[in-house]
Amino acid sequence: MNAITKWLNDTLTPFTRKISKNIWIQSIQNAIMMSLPMIFVGSLISVLNLFKNIWKGMPDLTPINTFSFGIFSLFISFLLPYQIMEKKKQSKKKIIAGFSSMGLFLMLIDIKFTSKGATLDFNRLGAGGMLVAIFAGIIVAIIMNFFSKFSFFKEDTSIPEIVTSWFDSMIPISIILFIGYILVYLMKFDFFKLVVDIFNPITNFAQTLPGFLAVCFIPVLIYSFGISSWIVTPVTFTICLGAIAANAAAVAKGQPATNITTFEVIYCGWVFIGGQGGTLPLNIMMLGAKSEKLKAISRATIIPSIFNINEPLVFGTPITWNPMLMIPMWINSLTVPTIVYLTLKNGLVSIPDKLFTMYNLPQPISTWLVCPEVGGIILYVIVFILLSITWYPFYKVYDSQCVKEEQSIN
Repeated sequence: MNAITKWLNDTLTPFTRKISKNIWIQSIQNAIMMSLPMIFVGSLISVLNLFKNIWKGMPDLTPINTFSFGIFSLFISFLLPYQIMEKKKQSKKKIIAGFSSMGLFLMLIDIKFTSKGATLDFNRLGAGGMLVAIFAGIIVAIIMNFFSKFSFFKEDTSIPEIVTSWFDSMIPISIILFIGYILVYLMKFDFFKLVVDIFNPITNFAQTLPGFLAVCFIPVLIYSFGISSWIVTPVTFTICLGAIAANAAAVAKGQPATNITTFEVIYCGWVFIGGQGGTLPLNIMMLGAKSEKLKAISRATIIPSIFNINEPLVFGTPITWNPMLMIPMWINSLTVPTIVYLTLKNGLVSIPDKLFTMYNLPQPISTWLVCPEVGGIILYVIVFILLSITWYPFYKVYDSQCVKEEQSIN
Protein backbone atom coordinates (compact mmCIF):
# COMPACT_ATOMS: atom_id res chain seq x y z
CA MET A 1 0.00 0.00 0.00
CA ASN A 2 2.86 2.38 0.81
CA ALA A 3 4.43 1.70 -2.60
CA ILE A 4 1.14 2.45 -4.35
CA THR A 5 0.67 5.64 -2.34
CA LYS A 6 4.23 6.73 -3.14
CA TRP A 7 3.68 6.13 -6.88
CA LEU A 8 0.41 8.04 -6.81
CA ASN A 9 1.99 10.89 -4.88
CA ASP A 10 5.27 11.13 -6.78
CA THR A 11 4.21 10.18 -10.31
CA LEU A 12 0.48 10.25 -11.03
CA THR A 13 -0.46 13.41 -9.15
CA PRO A 14 2.27 15.66 -10.62
CA PHE A 15 1.45 14.32 -14.10
CA THR A 16 -2.28 14.99 -13.82
CA ARG A 17 -1.69 18.42 -12.29
CA LYS A 18 0.54 19.30 -15.22
CA ILE A 19 -2.17 18.23 -17.65
CA SER A 20 -4.85 20.17 -15.77
CA LYS A 21 -2.78 23.38 -16.07
CA ASN A 22 -2.17 22.97 -19.81
CA ILE A 23 -3.62 25.93 -21.72
CA TRP A 24 -5.06 23.76 -24.48
CA ILE A 25 -6.76 21.35 -22.07
CA GLN A 26 -8.08 24.22 -19.94
CA SER A 27 -9.47 25.89 -23.05
CA ILE A 28 -11.38 22.77 -24.08
CA GLN A 29 -12.77 22.49 -20.54
CA ASN A 30 -13.81 26.15 -20.51
CA ALA A 31 -15.41 25.93 -23.97
CA ILE A 32 -17.52 23.00 -22.81
CA MET A 33 -18.47 24.70 -19.55
CA MET A 34 -19.52 27.86 -21.38
CA SER A 35 -21.75 25.74 -23.62
CA LEU A 36 -23.47 23.96 -20.72
CA PRO A 37 -26.44 26.37 -20.53
CA MET A 38 -27.35 25.38 -24.10
CA ILE A 39 -27.19 21.70 -23.12
CA PHE A 40 -29.30 22.36 -20.02
CA VAL A 41 -31.95 24.03 -22.18
CA GLY A 42 -31.97 20.94 -24.39
CA SER A 43 -32.36 18.79 -21.27
CA LEU A 44 -35.26 20.88 -20.02
CA ILE A 45 -37.05 20.55 -23.36
CA SER A 46 -36.55 16.77 -23.25
CA VAL A 47 -38.30 16.73 -19.86
CA LEU A 48 -41.14 18.98 -20.99
CA ASN A 49 -41.72 16.78 -24.03
CA LEU A 50 -42.49 13.91 -21.65
CA PHE A 51 -45.76 15.66 -20.82
CA LYS A 52 -46.93 15.00 -24.38
CA ASN A 53 -47.74 11.49 -23.17
CA ILE A 54 -50.32 13.07 -20.84
CA TRP A 55 -51.46 16.10 -22.82
CA LYS A 56 -51.81 15.03 -26.45
CA GLY A 57 -52.47 18.58 -27.60
CA MET A 58 -49.17 19.88 -26.26
CA PRO A 59 -46.98 21.36 -29.01
CA ASP A 60 -43.79 19.55 -29.97
CA LEU A 61 -40.90 21.52 -28.46
CA THR A 62 -38.21 19.45 -30.19
CA PRO A 63 -36.99 22.35 -32.42
CA ILE A 64 -35.84 24.18 -29.28
CA ASN A 65 -33.72 21.16 -28.40
CA THR A 66 -32.49 20.97 -31.99
CA PHE A 67 -31.22 24.54 -31.99
CA SER A 68 -29.60 24.35 -28.52
CA PHE A 69 -28.06 20.94 -27.85
CA GLY A 70 -28.48 20.05 -31.51
CA ILE A 71 -25.82 22.58 -32.61
CA PHE A 72 -23.52 22.03 -29.65
CA SER A 73 -20.43 21.41 -31.81
CA LEU A 74 -20.91 24.73 -33.58
CA PHE A 75 -20.69 26.49 -30.21
CA ILE A 76 -17.51 24.56 -29.36
CA SER A 77 -15.92 25.45 -32.69
CA PHE A 78 -16.25 29.16 -31.83
CA LEU A 79 -15.48 29.04 -28.12
CA LEU A 80 -12.37 26.84 -28.23
CA PRO A 81 -10.06 29.12 -30.25
CA TYR A 82 -11.63 32.08 -28.47
CA GLN A 83 -10.50 30.62 -25.14
CA ILE A 84 -7.05 29.63 -26.39
CA MET A 85 -6.32 33.08 -27.80
CA GLU A 86 -7.53 34.68 -24.59
CA LYS A 87 -5.25 32.49 -22.46
CA LYS A 88 -2.33 33.22 -24.78
CA LYS A 89 -2.87 36.95 -24.23
CA GLN A 90 -4.06 37.47 -27.81
CA SER A 91 -7.44 38.94 -26.94
CA LYS A 92 -7.54 41.10 -30.06
CA LYS A 93 -7.60 37.95 -32.19
CA LYS A 94 -10.04 35.84 -30.16
CA ILE A 95 -13.29 36.83 -31.89
CA ILE A 96 -11.94 36.54 -35.42
CA ALA A 97 -10.37 33.22 -34.40
CA GLY A 98 -13.81 32.02 -33.30
CA PHE A 99 -15.39 33.10 -36.59
CA SER A 100 -12.62 31.44 -38.61
CA SER A 101 -13.03 28.21 -36.67
CA MET A 102 -16.76 28.17 -37.34
CA GLY A 103 -16.06 28.57 -41.05
CA LEU A 104 -13.49 25.75 -41.03
CA PHE A 105 -15.78 23.51 -38.97
CA LEU A 106 -18.70 23.99 -41.35
CA MET A 107 -16.40 23.14 -44.25
CA LEU A 108 -15.15 19.97 -42.55
CA ILE A 109 -18.63 18.59 -41.84
CA ASP A 110 -19.07 18.58 -45.62
CA ILE A 111 -22.10 20.67 -46.53
CA LYS A 112 -23.34 19.64 -49.99
CA PHE A 113 -24.35 22.33 -52.48
CA THR A 114 -26.88 21.56 -55.20
CA SER A 115 -29.00 23.56 -57.61
CA LYS A 116 -31.78 23.44 -55.02
CA GLY A 117 -29.62 24.73 -52.17
CA ALA A 118 -27.32 23.42 -49.44
CA THR A 119 -27.87 20.16 -47.57
CA LEU A 120 -26.08 18.56 -44.64
CA ASP A 121 -26.47 15.85 -42.07
CA PHE A 122 -27.74 18.03 -39.21
CA ASN A 123 -26.45 15.50 -36.66
CA ARG A 124 -22.93 16.59 -37.55
CA LEU A 125 -23.64 19.94 -35.87
CA GLY A 126 -24.54 18.20 -32.62
CA ALA A 127 -22.53 16.12 -30.16
CA GLY A 128 -21.35 13.83 -32.96
CA GLY A 129 -19.28 16.64 -34.45
CA MET A 130 -17.51 17.62 -31.24
CA LEU A 131 -14.14 16.13 -32.18
CA VAL A 132 -14.23 17.87 -35.56
CA ALA A 133 -15.02 21.14 -33.76
CA ILE A 134 -12.09 20.61 -31.39
CA PHE A 135 -9.78 19.86 -34.32
CA ALA A 136 -10.93 22.99 -36.17
CA GLY A 137 -10.52 25.11 -33.04
CA ILE A 138 -7.00 23.88 -32.35
CA ILE A 139 -5.85 24.34 -35.96
CA VAL A 140 -7.23 27.87 -36.01
CA ALA A 141 -5.62 28.73 -32.66
CA ILE A 142 -2.21 27.45 -33.84
CA ILE A 143 -2.34 29.48 -37.06
CA MET A 144 -3.71 32.62 -35.41
CA ASN A 145 -1.12 32.42 -32.67
CA PHE A 146 1.66 31.97 -35.24
CA PHE A 147 0.61 35.15 -37.06
CA SER A 148 -0.12 37.11 -33.88
CA LYS A 149 3.08 39.17 -34.17
CA PHE A 150 2.80 39.72 -37.91
CA SER A 151 1.57 43.05 -39.25
CA PHE A 152 1.52 44.89 -42.57
CA PHE A 153 1.87 48.14 -40.68
CA LYS A 154 4.46 49.82 -38.50
CA GLU A 155 3.72 50.43 -34.82
CA ASP A 156 3.54 54.21 -35.32
CA THR A 157 1.05 54.01 -38.22
CA SER A 158 -1.75 56.58 -38.23
CA ILE A 159 -4.24 54.03 -39.58
CA PRO A 160 -6.91 53.10 -37.00
CA GLU A 161 -6.17 49.92 -35.10
CA ILE A 162 -9.41 48.24 -36.15
CA VAL A 163 -8.45 48.71 -39.82
CA THR A 164 -4.93 47.31 -39.33
CA SER A 165 -6.48 44.35 -37.51
CA TRP A 166 -8.71 43.64 -40.52
CA PHE A 167 -5.77 43.45 -42.91
CA ASP A 168 -3.48 41.56 -40.52
CA SER A 169 -6.14 38.88 -40.07
CA MET A 170 -6.58 38.24 -43.78
CA ILE A 171 -3.55 35.96 -44.19
CA PRO A 172 -4.30 33.57 -41.28
CA ILE A 173 -8.01 33.49 -42.21
CA SER A 174 -7.15 32.68 -45.82
CA ILE A 175 -4.77 29.89 -44.77
CA ILE A 176 -7.38 28.41 -42.43
CA LEU A 177 -10.12 28.38 -45.06
CA PHE A 178 -7.74 27.09 -47.74
CA ILE A 179 -6.99 24.11 -45.48
CA GLY A 180 -10.70 23.30 -45.43
CA TYR A 181 -11.03 23.94 -49.16
CA ILE A 182 -8.16 21.62 -50.05
CA LEU A 183 -9.33 18.81 -47.75
CA VAL A 184 -13.01 18.91 -48.67
CA TYR A 185 -13.35 20.33 -52.15
CA LEU A 186 -10.12 19.33 -53.88
CA MET A 187 -9.26 16.05 -52.14
CA LYS A 188 -12.96 15.13 -51.65
CA PHE A 189 -12.04 14.18 -48.10
CA ASP A 190 -14.84 13.36 -45.62
CA PHE A 191 -13.03 14.58 -42.54
CA PHE A 192 -16.04 14.00 -40.32
CA LYS A 193 -16.20 10.34 -41.29
CA LEU A 194 -12.45 9.96 -40.72
CA VAL A 195 -12.69 11.36 -37.19
CA VAL A 196 -15.68 9.14 -36.43
CA ASP A 197 -13.84 6.08 -37.76
CA ILE A 198 -10.73 6.88 -35.70
CA PHE A 199 -12.73 7.49 -32.54
CA ASN A 200 -15.11 4.55 -33.06
CA PRO A 201 -12.91 2.00 -31.23
CA ILE A 202 -12.92 4.29 -28.17
CA THR A 203 -16.66 4.93 -28.25
CA ASN A 204 -17.38 1.25 -28.84
CA PHE A 205 -15.10 0.26 -25.95
CA ALA A 206 -16.82 2.83 -23.71
CA GLN A 207 -20.11 0.98 -24.19
CA THR A 208 -18.65 -2.27 -22.84
CA LEU A 209 -18.50 -3.09 -19.14
CA PRO A 210 -14.74 -2.36 -18.87
CA GLY A 211 -15.26 0.89 -20.77
CA PHE A 212 -18.16 1.90 -18.54
CA LEU A 213 -16.04 1.18 -15.47
CA ALA A 214 -13.20 3.29 -16.89
CA VAL A 215 -15.48 6.28 -17.55
CA CYS A 216 -16.87 6.02 -14.02
CA PHE A 217 -13.67 5.18 -12.13
CA ILE A 218 -10.96 7.35 -13.70
CA PRO A 219 -12.61 10.71 -12.87
CA VAL A 220 -13.16 9.52 -9.27
CA LEU A 221 -9.55 8.36 -8.96
CA ILE A 222 -8.29 11.75 -10.11
CA TYR A 223 -10.82 13.55 -7.91
CA SER A 224 -9.75 11.62 -4.82
CA PHE A 225 -6.31 13.22 -5.15
CA GLY A 226 -7.81 16.68 -5.18
CA ILE A 227 -7.47 17.17 -8.94
CA SER A 228 -10.44 18.31 -10.97
CA SER A 229 -11.85 15.50 -13.09
CA TRP A 230 -12.51 18.11 -15.77
CA ILE A 231 -9.15 17.15 -17.29
CA VAL A 232 -10.84 14.07 -18.81
CA THR A 233 -13.90 16.05 -19.90
CA PRO A 234 -12.96 16.28 -23.61
CA VAL A 235 -13.10 12.48 -23.81
CA THR A 236 -16.03 11.76 -21.48
CA PHE A 237 -18.23 14.52 -22.93
CA THR A 238 -17.61 13.34 -26.46
CA ILE A 239 -18.46 9.75 -25.53
CA CYS A 240 -21.50 10.47 -23.37
CA LEU A 241 -23.16 13.20 -25.42
CA GLY A 242 -22.63 11.26 -28.63
CA ALA A 243 -24.06 8.14 -26.99
CA ILE A 244 -27.30 9.75 -25.81
CA ALA A 245 -27.74 11.44 -29.19
CA ALA A 246 -27.35 8.01 -30.84
CA ASN A 247 -29.91 6.52 -28.41
CA ALA A 248 -32.43 9.24 -29.22
CA ALA A 249 -31.87 8.78 -32.96
CA ALA A 250 -32.29 5.00 -32.66
CA VAL A 251 -35.57 5.29 -30.74
CA ALA A 252 -36.87 7.83 -33.26
CA LYS A 253 -36.34 5.15 -35.94
CA GLY A 254 -38.18 2.55 -33.88
CA GLN A 255 -34.97 0.84 -32.75
CA PRO A 256 -33.92 0.19 -29.12
CA ALA A 257 -31.47 2.39 -27.21
CA THR A 258 -28.24 0.47 -26.62
CA ASN A 259 -25.68 2.95 -25.26
CA ILE A 260 -25.29 2.76 -21.48
CA THR A 261 -22.29 5.05 -21.02
CA THR A 262 -24.15 8.37 -20.89
CA PHE A 263 -24.40 11.23 -18.40
CA GLU A 264 -28.04 10.28 -17.91
CA VAL A 265 -26.98 6.92 -16.44
CA ILE A 266 -23.85 8.02 -14.57
CA TYR A 267 -24.65 11.48 -13.21
CA CYS A 268 -28.43 11.71 -13.25
CA GLY A 269 -29.61 8.15 -12.83
CA TRP A 270 -27.78 5.75 -10.56
CA VAL A 271 -23.98 5.84 -10.32
CA PHE A 272 -22.93 9.17 -8.77
CA ILE A 273 -25.52 9.66 -6.01
CA GLY A 274 -24.56 12.87 -4.23
CA GLY A 275 -21.70 13.55 -6.63
CA GLN A 276 -18.72 11.63 -7.96
CA GLY A 277 -17.96 8.59 -5.85
CA GLY A 278 -21.51 8.26 -4.52
CA THR A 279 -20.94 10.30 -1.34
CA LEU A 280 -24.51 11.17 -0.27
CA PRO A 281 -24.86 8.11 2.06
CA LEU A 282 -21.58 9.07 3.74
CA ASN A 283 -22.81 12.62 4.26
CA ILE A 284 -26.02 11.33 5.85
CA MET A 285 -24.08 8.98 8.15
CA MET A 286 -21.87 11.85 9.28
CA LEU A 287 -24.91 13.70 10.63
CA GLY A 288 -24.82 11.17 13.49
CA ALA A 289 -21.03 11.22 13.93
CA LYS A 290 -19.48 11.21 17.40
CA SER A 291 -16.77 13.52 16.12
CA GLU A 292 -17.75 17.15 16.42
CA LYS A 293 -15.69 17.97 13.36
CA LEU A 294 -17.45 15.44 11.16
CA LYS A 295 -20.86 16.39 12.51
CA ALA A 296 -20.24 20.07 11.75
CA ILE A 297 -18.96 19.29 8.26
CA SER A 298 -21.95 17.06 7.52
CA ARG A 299 -24.42 19.77 8.50
CA ALA A 300 -22.64 22.32 6.32
CA THR A 301 -22.43 20.03 3.29
CA ILE A 302 -25.69 18.05 3.34
CA ILE A 303 -27.68 20.51 1.20
CA PRO A 304 -25.06 20.72 -1.56
CA SER A 305 -24.77 16.91 -1.45
CA ILE A 306 -28.50 16.50 -2.03
CA PHE A 307 -27.99 18.55 -5.19
CA ASN A 308 -25.02 16.36 -6.19
CA ILE A 309 -22.40 18.96 -5.31
CA ASN A 310 -19.87 17.18 -3.13
CA GLU A 311 -16.73 19.35 -3.35
CA PRO A 312 -17.36 20.78 0.16
CA LEU A 313 -17.67 17.25 1.54
CA VAL A 314 -14.75 15.78 -0.41
CA PHE A 315 -12.33 18.55 0.55
CA GLY A 316 -13.78 19.32 3.98
CA THR A 317 -13.99 15.85 5.53
CA PRO A 318 -11.53 15.31 3.83
CA ILE A 319 -11.84 12.38 1.46
CA THR A 320 -8.96 13.62 -0.72
CA TRP A 321 -5.63 12.11 0.25
CA ASN A 322 -7.33 10.25 3.10
CA PRO A 323 -6.85 6.48 2.49
CA MET A 324 -9.55 5.63 5.05
CA LEU A 325 -12.17 7.29 2.82
CA MET A 326 -10.48 7.14 -0.58
CA ILE A 327 -10.63 3.34 -0.61
CA PRO A 328 -14.43 3.03 -0.19
CA MET A 329 -14.83 5.81 -2.77
CA TRP A 330 -12.81 3.73 -5.25
CA ILE A 331 -14.72 0.55 -4.35
CA ASN A 332 -18.06 2.28 -4.92
CA SER A 333 -16.87 3.53 -8.29
CA LEU A 334 -16.29 -0.05 -9.42
CA THR A 335 -19.05 -2.07 -7.76
CA VAL A 336 -21.95 0.32 -8.41
CA PRO A 337 -21.19 0.83 -12.12
CA THR A 338 -20.92 -2.94 -12.53
CA ILE A 339 -24.38 -3.52 -11.05
CA VAL A 340 -25.94 -0.63 -12.98
CA TYR A 341 -24.39 -1.73 -16.27
CA LEU A 342 -25.46 -5.36 -15.93
CA THR A 343 -28.98 -4.32 -14.89
CA LEU A 344 -29.45 -2.08 -17.92
CA LYS A 345 -27.66 -4.42 -20.31
CA ASN A 346 -29.96 -7.31 -19.40
CA GLY A 347 -33.08 -5.21 -19.88
CA LEU A 348 -34.17 -5.21 -16.24
CA VAL A 349 -34.31 -1.40 -16.41
CA SER A 350 -34.69 0.65 -19.59
CA ILE A 351 -31.67 2.44 -21.03
CA PRO A 352 -32.26 6.23 -21.11
CA ASP A 353 -32.89 7.59 -24.60
CA LYS A 354 -33.52 11.31 -23.99
CA LEU A 355 -31.04 14.07 -23.28
CA PHE A 356 -31.03 15.07 -19.63
CA THR A 357 -27.86 16.62 -18.22
CA MET A 358 -29.32 18.55 -15.26
CA TYR A 359 -27.14 16.59 -12.86
CA ASN A 360 -27.71 19.03 -10.00
CA LEU A 361 -31.34 17.95 -9.72
CA PRO A 362 -31.70 15.75 -6.60
CA GLN A 363 -31.96 12.02 -7.09
CA PRO A 364 -34.17 10.04 -7.31
CA ILE A 365 -36.13 12.87 -9.00
CA SER A 366 -33.62 12.97 -11.84
CA THR A 367 -33.57 9.15 -11.84
CA TRP A 368 -37.30 9.13 -12.54
CA LEU A 369 -36.95 11.74 -15.28
CA VAL A 370 -34.27 9.77 -17.16
CA CYS A 371 -36.08 6.47 -16.55
CA PRO A 372 -39.79 6.94 -15.67
CA GLU A 373 -40.45 3.41 -14.44
CA VAL A 374 -40.60 1.63 -11.09
CA GLY A 375 -37.58 -0.53 -11.96
CA GLY A 376 -35.40 2.56 -12.17
CA ILE A 377 -36.36 3.64 -8.64
CA ILE A 378 -35.80 0.12 -7.31
CA LEU A 379 -32.32 0.15 -8.84
CA TYR A 380 -31.69 3.52 -7.20
CA VAL A 381 -32.63 2.11 -3.78
CA ILE A 382 -30.38 -0.92 -4.31
CA VAL A 383 -27.46 1.32 -5.28
CA PHE A 384 -28.03 3.60 -2.28
CA ILE A 385 -28.00 0.60 0.09
CA LEU A 386 -24.84 -0.78 -1.52
CA LEU A 387 -23.10 2.59 -1.22
CA SER A 388 -24.10 2.79 2.45
CA ILE A 389 -22.81 -0.71 3.20
CA THR A 390 -19.44 0.12 1.62
CA TRP A 391 -19.05 3.48 3.34
CA TYR A 392 -20.16 2.39 6.81
CA PRO A 393 -17.17 0.41 8.20
CA PHE A 394 -14.62 2.91 6.88
CA TYR A 395 -16.65 5.83 8.17
CA LYS A 396 -16.92 4.28 11.67
CA VAL A 397 -13.16 3.80 11.89
CA TYR A 398 -12.50 7.33 10.66
CA ASP A 399 -15.07 8.76 13.07
CA SER A 400 -13.27 7.02 15.97
CA GLN A 401 -9.94 8.40 14.79
CA CYS A 402 -11.35 11.93 14.67
CA VAL A 403 -12.81 11.54 18.16
CA LYS A 404 -9.45 10.46 19.56
CA GLU A 405 -7.74 13.40 17.86
CA GLU A 406 -10.28 15.81 19.34
CA GLN A 407 -9.87 14.31 22.81
CA SER A 408 -6.09 14.56 22.61
CA ILE A 409 -6.35 18.24 21.73
CA ASN A 410 -8.71 18.91 24.62
